Amino acid sequence: MTSTGKRLILCGTLLAGLGMALPAAAQDQVLRVGINAPEISTLDPHRASATADKGAVGWLYNGLVRFPPGSADPAALEPDLAKSWASSENGLEWTFTLRDGVKFHGDWGVLTADDVVYSLERAKDPERSSFAAAYDGLQTIEAVDARTVRIVLAHPVPGFLGLLSNYHGGNIVSKAAAEAAGADFGKQPVGTGPFAFVSHQTQQSVTFARHDGYFRGTPKIATIEYRLIPADASRELAFTSGELDLIYGKREQRWIDRWNRESDVAVDVFWPAEFRTLHLNTQLAPLDDVRVREAVARAINVDEIVAFVGADVAPKGCSVIPSGYLGEDCSAWTYSYDPAAVKELLAEAGHPDGITIKQVVSSNNAQLPIMEVIQAQLSASGITLDMQVVDHPTYHEMIRKNMSGMVFYGSARFPIADSYLTEYYHSAAIVGKPTAITNFSHCDVADAPIEAARVNTDPQGQLADWSEAQRLIHEQICAVPLFNLRQVWLRSGNLDYGYELEGAMNLAPPITELTELKAN
Repeated sequence: MTSTGKRLILCGTLLAGLGMALPAAAQDQVLRVGINAPEISTLDPHRASATADKGAVGWLYNGLVRFPPGSADPAALEPDLAKSWASSENGLEWTFTLRDGVKFHGDWGVLTADDVVYSLERAKDPERSSFAAAYDGLQTIEAVDARTVRIVLAHPVPGFLGLLSNYHGGNIVSKAAAEAAGADFGKQPVGTGPFAFVSHQTQQSVTFARHDGYFRGTPKIATIEYRLIPADASRELAFTSGELDLIYGKREQRWIDRWNRESDVAVDVFWPAEFRTLHLNTQLAPLDDVRVREAVARAINVDEIVAFVGADVAPKGCSVIPSGYLGEDCSAWTYSYDPAAVKELLAEAGHPDGITIKQVVSSNNAQLPIMEVIQAQLSASGITLDMQVVDHPTYHEMIRKNMSGMVFYGSARFPIADSYLTEYYHSAAIVGKPTAITNFSHCDVADAPIEAARVNTDPQGQLADWSEAQRLIHEQICAVPLFNLRQVWLRSGNLDYGYELEGAMNLAPPITELTELKAN
């Protein structure tokens, strides 16, 4: 990646020259973060979906509204780049008034309504955004003047303000910088957030510098070193030796309990959870037979998996919609663990001697151990799981090429049913299509109620539509819902976030203007 803005080039040169030889006074201002990834994919907020990318994106950008630092509650949304807004009686026309004098990073000028219009049009364009489907309902986006943006909706949009928050497509970019960079904007990101991109060392680290012109005040942290350390043991060793201040943790109860016994550290377990689901490819044999899919579902003991991971960090799910999302329906739509039924179903489907399913599995510690448990469970019922274990970037590439009979996947989205149903179970989202998102199961049975819910103005009617969608998906057994995996991070005792961390939609602790490293 290259630097953006003359001031940042100078900053990056100085940091590179100093390296680890920074004097003590400056070292106190350097926050060293370790993430469990071999590389970042992009810092384009409209493309970033991997956990390692999303955390860093959260430090670079703002939305018109924001989740307060430490919160993932959509009811708590507050002004961010917009200082105020108003809506029409029917909720279809929204007018936002922007703050004055908000500066972009580097030499990219001051935020105007044109940047907001450009960003939201970009977010709804499937050629430039991975989250375009969520923005279909935005009929027109226009700049009334330099400080006013008007958005007209084609129909009521569930959780509309959340689409304009500092999350996914709601992040606002510099129009001039994005147009100048073109397809390389993810390598040359420019936002208005508390930190600005400086440099990227391939498979090593990304460096960010504080944004001195940040509209909420100059950050106390001068530099963030975001180190790419996929190995858990290496990350922990670096933390224990004092080389890192904040690391991505292991989402296992034993790991949490162990670190909670240590002094001068803090373990943060927070929402939202990444909802772990096993998607069953309904187009690939033998999973193209619903009886085989039911056999797989009944061969998996979810309670045993939850006990393995830990109930505190991995509460069990009850539907294909994550726990706590608006529209989740827990109407006993789960398949109970029943090994005897598995053998009957396989025999009925013409497989009395069992079956073999090929699956691409990530070597990531948040996935491989769980899949090994599932592999053992399936084996006990006559189902052989042939796992091809690959590194995490390769896994993401292969599962989008329809190369896996099952896909173990976890993610957090804006907490309403529509976000999950649209991205994972609407036919437009099937992998391989031009409009693909993350429909790995090729599920296509619930389009009608998903679409009906988007335009249903009656809240109870909308809930009924979402319930019907979940029922249809359950009947076709497009996926096996497993558990909600909460976020786990470990920090040194002298790192003060500047807020209470209960949730973070970008899956990493927000580093704000108030975050600081205090003297021991």
